[in-house]
Amino acid sequence: MKPTDEPTVQQLFDLKGKTVLISGASGYLGGAMARGLAEAGARLVISSRDRSRAEQTASELPDPHQVNHLGVALDHMQEASIDEGFANAVKAAGQIDVLVNNGNDPVGEDWRSVTADAFSRHLQNATGYFLLARKLRDHVVERQAAGCVIMIGSMYGVVGSYPEAYEGICNASPVAYHTMKGGLIHQTRHLAVYWAKDNVRVNCLSPGPFPSEAAPDGLAARLSEHSPMGRMGKPSELKGAAVFLASDASSYITGQNLLVDGGWTAW
Repeated sequence: MKPTDEPTVQQLFDLKGKTVLISGASGYLGGAMARGLAEAGARLVISSRDRSRAEQTASELPDPHQVNHLGVALDHMQEASIDEGFANAVKAAGQIDVLVNNGNDPVGEDWRSVTADAFSRHLQNATGYFLLARKLRDHVVERQAAGCVIMIGSMYGVVGSYPEAYEGICNASPVAYHTMKGGLIHQTRHLAVYWAKDNVRVNCLSPGPFPSEAAPDGLAARLSEHSPMGRMGKPSELKGAAVFLASDASSYITGQNLLVDGGWTAW
């Protein structure tokens, strides 16, 4: 390819003409990623258990190209809701090109008190991610188009946490959460290998410490002590990574886990 024929950086990161289905976009980090994708030109389909909440979130997103973002009801913890919600998303938007699996049904108990039922339910998040990813894969293959899946993992799918970071402040980081996020990272690799021939890329974006204002008092300061950069992440610092993985800027990247963690896992 001659240099004059290659796409520019602006073209590589441009998401105009792409439709992105993202779950959990009304949340602290999901909202920032959704705004970044919208600012890059994508049309967003926001999913939530509550359709009105999804539609409200969609209406508040930037819309520089007047693409009219949409909201649909979809509970990634329920297979029937996944089937119905994905079908409704396709019907409303016409097509889905990118899936961001960001929704999370949390678990609060740590290893001392978590029950078998609570542990198993949290793992259901990974099941929902897979079922939605398969829906996206089948949809784009049927259209003979390219597709992209972004799993949202965590630094805690890669490393264990520091017990002293939580001691005296709140429960330890939940073992079920670590187990689920670690599984998602490997699910990413597995699906990427199988779906590469289908022109479907699968990558994982793993945030590091991004506590919200609702975090227990003192936790951010305690966590900052264990960060090479000495601070917590800002939600806007996930926008570039999300756009990168969703766009042609990462067209030769699949099966990877991109850590945005301020160096936490580099220790």
